[in-house]
Amino acid sequence: MRILKYFFLAGSIAVLAYLIFFNETRFQEIRGKAFNTYYSIKIKTPHKNAGLNRKIQEELEKVNSQMSVFEPGSEINNINETPAKQNIELSDEMSSLLQQSYNIYVMSGGNFDPTVGKLVDLWGFGTKKTIEFPKDEDIGEALKLTGFNKVRFSSNYKSLKKDISDININLSAIAKGYAVDKVAELLKKEGYNDFVVEIGGEVAASGEKSEQTKGWNVGIKMPNSEENAAVVTMHNMSVATSGDYRNYFYYNDKRYSHTIIPKTGYPVEHKLASVTVFNKSCMTADGLATAIMVMGEKDGLNFADRNKIPAVFFVRTDNNDYEMIVSQSAKKLLEKQ
Repeated sequence: MRILKYFFLAGSIAVLAYLIFFNETRFQEIRGKAFNTYYSIKIKTPHKNAGLNRKIQEELEKVNSQMSVFEPGSEINNINETPAKQNIELSDEMSSLLQQSYNIYVMSGGNFDPTVGKLVDLWGFGTKKTIEFPKDEDIGEALKLTGFNKVRFSSNYKSLKKDISDININLSAIAKGYAVDKVAELLKKEGYNDFVVEIGGEVAASGEKSEQTKGWNVGIKMPNSEENAAVVTMHNMSVATSGDYRNYFYYNDKRYSHTIIPKTGYPVEHKLASVTVFNKSCMTADGLATAIMVMGEKDGLNFADRNKIPAVFFVRTDNNDYEMIVSQSAKKLLEKQ
């Protein structure tokens, strides 16, 4: 396994494109800010497209207007505010995202569950910031409003009904990966096949960087470090990371992570610091990474091996270091490098 240093983009969590070019004029680079983080796009092309930046920004703004609970009047907020038993028509984009979210919910045994919105708010990681530590009874009440099985979809996922009015869906654990997929989809519609898209550490790589490099080099970064543990050459593949080392707080000398266990209502307490998942779809990689992060290192590794998921784990050790563990599918991926 190669240990390399690589160029870090601001706002990334654990992975980002390793982009060094022999001739900079052969590439178009686009940077910006979205979803309270940064994005970077590199396209292998001899011609610069002056209007592409605007189209990408419009696509990201559309995703935000649909999927963000922080955006007043967004589609997801309208869903959350609609009373129980009332039929809610979904946009094609929301339909696609919620269908895959439900698939991952079932696949993961409920460890990925977008209906944790009330719990996320209760712990101060959502739209409602709190200065009080949650009470057990409040967590119990929020759990009654948690469970994707309390949302009823039509057979084609074009509409839904909620069993309970106060069910709150939060798509933060999958929407960023979805946004990466949408930008990649836009670039292909514009006629580009060789590019890499990175939004806040979630990456999609299409085609190849050059004739010498059949794909794009993506580094897997160690938590809280300027070093990476491996570099993977990705071709038509995406990667996403979930970690607990960026968003947390201490209370009575105990650390509480933003990763909430949907079945208990409490933050995770295992030693898994981060997990990086590879998949054709960045949206799917994003959701699976969250599910595995909830499971922890032992159950998460078993889940990844059982479902043939390429996943790289960083587990805290007793001496305040990190141990890298890889699933069987990830081991095969790394051995190809």
